[in-house]
Amino acid sequence: MAIKKKNVILVTIDVLRKDMFGCYGNEKELSPYIDSLAKDSIRFTRMQAAGPYTQASFPGLLTSSYFLDYGKPGKLSSKRTLVSEVLKEAGITTAAFHSNPYLSGGMGWNRGWDVFYDSMQDEVEPMLPYIRGDKINQKVTRWLDSYMGNGDYKPFFLWTHFMDVHEPYVPDKKYVDIVHPDMTLGKKEMFDLFKDCVVKQNVSNPEKVEALKRLYEIQVREADMYVASLLTALKDKDVLDDSVVIITSDHGDEFNEHGGLSHRDKMYRELIDTPAIIYNASQKGECNTLVSNVDIPPTICSLFGVDPAQGWKGRSLLPLDDYVSRGAFGEAIDMKSKKGGDMDRDIYFYRQEDLKILYRPVEDRWEMYDLQADPKEQTNCVETHPRSEEMKGILKPQARRWLNA
Repeated sequence: MAIKKKNVILVTIDVLRKDMFGCYGNEKELSPYIDSLAKDSIRFTRMQAAGPYTQASFPGLLTSSYFLDYGKPGKLSSKRTLVSEVLKEAGITTAAFHSNPYLSGGMGWNRGWDVFYDSMQDEVEPMLPYIRGDKINQKVTRWLDSYMGNGDYKPFFLWTHFMDVHEPYVPDKKYVDIVHPDMTLGKKEMFDLFKDCVVKQNVSNPEKVEALKRLYEIQVREADMYVASLLTALKDKDVLDDSVVIITSDHGDEFNEHGGLSHRDKMYRELIDTPAIIYNASQKGECNTLVSNVDIPPTICSLFGVDPAQGWKGRSLLPLDDYVSRGAFGEAIDMKSKKGGDMDRDIYFYRQEDLKILYRPVEDRWEMYDLQADPKEQTNCVETHPRSEEMKGILKPQARRWLNA
């Protein structure tokens, strides 16, 4: 049954780890606004990204499909159906505002949107290679003012994506002073730290890795403030009470938990475990069911009472009692060593409850982790766990589907 609300707003925050949120146990007060929303929301504790970076994860978030479903990645395949296309055909107004080049109109992500801003015509700088959240919010509020007119408007779906947590981790001093006022790095020093460590994948100096993480935490706080500004504007325009708001991220970031930095072709929890809350739905509370971001598009459609697209891989998360987990799957390739990605260096994961198995076909290498006993994924138990062969049997048929796509 659809939840009777007028609008649905999807807020995605790039590269935001679940463990940065107070509502997931962080005690540094990096996300006070989102934490306050979570108290009156459905909070998913086991949301899994479909991949560890934007290109691999966003097919799940907006098309309910997996990265390699249609062969070698590149421009968005015409075989994928965006949630915006389904909603627009159903008479729902659709609007998108973001600043991620991998999700640009030139890459095919502008299908089905009545309004689509991707910032590709705007100038950016190396130290700030995206449009900040306050500018994104200004564009959203201007669109709302124009669209709503005298208050008589059709239901809308709004997607807003914030890039402000993303590297190169060069926050303004006003945000530094809020989170880590003891930091004295100037912007050039911050950028040099990024170039020397993140770009080179150099984790040899723990103090520098810790400094990078502290800069990242500052940007988490900044993004939380932008979410607060967005929802406050919606409330001021009398829109928020008539809207369901979904807040999540596409993936996380690594700070040497598994020997590297940033977000590359790995499938560990710092990249795959993502936050997810649904605010202003008819239910609230904690949901411990294992879910996937491929479930987001069907959920959005159900909130409007619209049927999902044929071929979508996910199912609506609502109502919660009707959702039965089938496990979570994800895939990626090495996108750094070869232009367009190295298909021979592919990786897959499958999670069922607290067991997760990873597979790299080119090396025929398996890893398996018992997340309850080993939450940091440090002990590969694939050779000893009694369910290893069962888990291998589930995952292996999904590997290298791209050979026949």
